[in-house]
Amino acid sequence: MKEISIEGAKRADLGKKATKAVRAAGNVPCVLYGEKKDEQGSPVALHFEVSEKQINKIIYSPDIYLVNISVDGEEHKAVVKETQFHPVKDNVLHMDFYEVTPEKPIVMGVPIVAKGLAEGVRAGGRLMMMIRKLQVRGLYANIPEKLEVDVTTLQLGKSINAGKLSYDNLEIVTRKEVIVCTVKMTRAAMGAAAAAAKNA
Repeated sequence: MKEISIEGAKRADLGKKATKAVRAAGNVPCVLYGEKKDEQGSPVALHFEVSEKQINKIIYSPDIYLVNISVDGEEHKAVVKETQFHPVKDNVLHMDFYEVTPEKPIVMGVPIVAKGLAEGVRAGGRLMMMIRKLQVRGLYANIPEKLEVDVTTLQLGKSINAGKLSYDNLEIVTRKEVIVCTVKMTRAAMGAAAAAAKNA
């Protein structure tokens, strides 16, 4: 997994007016949820702000990141938990991070890519990736930038679901029945099949 560093400043005032001022200044309100607990046992959240320019490097990228966050000199390692976008302008309104440690597993959505040329594609079909990411659980040091799905033996009309996949040091969290990719029958493939049946 790639790493990226961002720098922010703590927020003292969390009211609506202050939050609006943060956004007007070109910054994004953020929250880091970590291991620390208060006296009631609830997670202690760190509220901070980061320039929108830094956030965009994380959001508008196909990659997933381990984010090194520096807030007023305090260093944290985290992953993106949730991002809230403006419904019209599509800019980032708010971002939540989850602090990670080397020994505690995390759940992340990892991009998937097809490996090989499917038999069904050779026969005239079209490979369709049904999901873009696979949810996995593991130590952040074991989570790769992407996960490969071998489609070489995938035939026309057949699919690969999440339950058929496995990766070293990772547990797949995506439901087993979720279809990851499939080879769809195209008109050309249907015509070829019909011609073959006619000539048989």
